[in-house]
Amino acid sequence: MKAVLCKAFGPPETLAFEDVEAPAMAPGSVRIAVHAVGVNFPDLLLIEGKYQVRPPFPFSPGLECAGTVAELGPGVEGPAPGTRVLAYMSYGCMAEEVVAPAECVIPIPDVMPFDVAAAFPVVYGTSYHALVGRAALAEGETLLVQGASGGVGLSAVEIGRRLGATVIAAASSDEKLELARDHGANHLVNYRTEDLRERIKALTDGRGADVIYDPVGGDIFDTSMRCIAWNGRLLVIGFASGRIAEAKTNIILLKEISVVGVAWGAFAQRDRAANRAYFDDLFRWYEEGALKPRISRRLPLAEAPAALQGFQSRSVVGKQVLTVARPGG
Repeated sequence: MKAVLCKAFGPPETLAFEDVEAPAMAPGSVRIAVHAVGVNFPDLLLIEGKYQVRPPFPFSPGLECAGTVAELGPGVEGPAPGTRVLAYMSYGCMAEEVVAPAECVIPIPDVMPFDVAAAFPVVYGTSYHALVGRAALAEGETLLVQGASGGVGLSAVEIGRRLGATVIAAASSDEKLELARDHGANHLVNYRTEDLRERIKALTDGRGADVIYDPVGGDIFDTSMRCIAWNGRLLVIGFASGRIAEAKTNIILLKEISVVGVAWGAFAQRDRAANRAYFDDLFRWYEEGALKPRISRRLPLAEAPAALQGFQSRSVVGKQVLTVARPGG
């Protein structure tokens, strides 16, 4: 089989695409014939050696994929071979076959295409865990989504609207903001041309946002601390800006706010049952039409370096997906 391989930490152009032995089956695991692979910003961090996970070389990046069950390992009763599924892992999904722990494999709705399923678990799992599990976002509250045109940002916009919040989308260009509007944002703020703090105050009658979803970090986090409401919740999703900010504890005290870490992958490992319940809701909302994953770019598996370079140039909107050609489509 073919796989994308990282043989030493470095930039995307150092990745190889080679023939490798199919992964060995293990007890409690499921072999998946991969049809599509979701590409995420942590994949770039992983191959650069900047992620919290540092696999032994050579390894394949890739946190999520979708395909059909090919084989069940010892001790696994389902899903049956042929079932359409998605899977999420710490790494290893950029390959034509994947062996994943059975608890990380979830059957997908009949109406969900493989490319959509491959783009689904990381961003929607993260945003559901953040907004429902960590922030307890309530109907009628105001949600500010930073970096609102990226994969996690758009999923947060959609889930926020589904939960009945007023959603303010913030991004670095008007084009990106129009995409957020298409996914349900009530208000738009361009933080390159507008004063983010003043706009949030104006949109909330001076109160600030009840919940702030921040996958950007850096200066955006610093500003978020200044435009959050009393008793607000600031969700730390990631650091796409490249700078890990430091929270000012005097602001936390004076506003009685909570700065809340969101690590969906770790949560999913610790509480499989609760995570599966998340996906019951998410799949139902998808079937209702409330969630519409935005796939902006589809590339063959061999072109994984080009997909990852999109994160370096900050040109990615929505999600990118790598596809695997298989007989019969």
